[in-house]
Amino acid sequence: MKLSGWGRYPALEARIYSPRSIDALRDLVLSKPNLIARGNGRAYGDSAINTSATVETKHLNRMIAFDPDSGQLIAEAGVLLGDIIGTFLDRGWFPMITPGTKFVTLGGAIAADVHGKNHHKDGSFRTCVDWIDIMGPDGVIRRCSPSNDPGLFDYTLGGMGLTGIILRAAMRLRSVETAWIRQKTIAAPNLESAMAAFERAQSATYSVAWIDCLGTGPNLGRSLLMLGEHADREELPQQHARAPFRIRSKRQLSVPFDFPAFALNGLTLRAFNALYYRAGARKAGTQLVDWDSYFYPLDAILGWNRIYGRKGFAQFQCALPLERSQVGLAALLAEIAKSGSGSFLAVLKRFGKQDSAFSFPMEGYTLALDFPIAKKTLTLLDQLDRIAIEYGGRFYLAKDSRMSAATLRTSDKRIADFQAHRDRHGHTSRFRSAQSERLAL
Repeated sequence: MKLSGWGRYPALEARIYSPRSIDALRDLVLSKPNLIARGNGRAYGDSAINTSATVETKHLNRMIAFDPDSGQLIAEAGVLLGDIIGTFLDRGWFPMITPGTKFVTLGGAIAADVHGKNHHKDGSFRTCVDWIDIMGPDGVIRRCSPSNDPGLFDYTLGGMGLTGIILRAAMRLRSVETAWIRQKTIAAPNLESAMAAFERAQSATYSVAWIDCLGTGPNLGRSLLMLGEHADREELPQQHARAPFRIRSKRQLSVPFDFPAFALNGLTLRAFNALYYRAGARKAGTQLVDWDSYFYPLDAILGWNRIYGRKGFAQFQCALPLERSQVGLAALLAEIAKSGSGSFLAVLKRFGKQDSAFSFPMEGYTLALDFPIAKKTLTLLDQLDRIAIEYGGRFYLAKDSRMSAATLRTSDKRIADFQAHRDRHGHTSRFRSAQSERLAL
């Protein structure tokens, strides 16, 4: 069947397998020339597609054990983050690290070493992972952790499924008193003020900014910065304090059809961005918001990826080192504004320090933007790649759908070590994706 990532580009003919047991999965690993695991398909590009054998893990989705003293959950790779929240939030537990969607699987979160709004303080997903069980090319299951086979552990977190099939893992949850977030919104009129606000907010647990990528001149990089803290029970108004984990059910919206190509253009995006910034600036200040609205606003709109039309979209996400972030971000934003091919889903976050074998984050800033697929925007994305590399940046493989192998190698000097590890353990020939082949990994 035709298979794609969340960006719906590229769409490839692929043969899909859905094993319901470890034995059935082992038979696939031993019998197929090469294959790749796929969780819920929320990687944006082709990292979870193998045209000859894409192995779905959705049936391997049991929660196995939970320790209420430490918050450690042992679960299979196919468990959705949303299911974990649905099971444990009422008991006072929430994911320590979460990306911008709750529809990602545990295995996918590990493979991408996802990051959230608290990387500057708590790091990426690896922070909360105690151990991982992985099936290798010989069908043997190996348990790895920071102290047991640390090389396999380190390369698996961020390795995009190229070190084996993730079967189960032990992760730690965060203790919380309520389902509410104390959100503080700060309107920043330009990039310099936005970055200064991030730096002043280093003690905040969560921080993220929507950024107007089409602003120019004095408005270049104007942003709405949203800080967040888990609210304590005594902070809640009386009607919520009685049931601190209950939030009002929201109406689920959906996008019923693909938007026409002309719907997203420079004029509509400039108008949207101007209105969104003004509306956010008027609401600047502190308020209580529920966990779903703060962490997963787009999950409220089913099929929001159809907004970009039937050709799909590509996301550009780079990380820039701290000392070159401001000048690098300014160059990227100026290039985007000049092209007129903006994005209304543009996100800026502050990364903290991180040492890892192949994970995406580095200390500095990360910028993520969505662009509808078109010849003009693909040309722009190539130019953005060059600018990011000029300022020492690298790229997030979980969001990539069109980068070249040469670009990856120029931007990330860890590639050779990752390839050597894969070759040494027999992973290269067995665990392959359309992305790994495109990037010569």
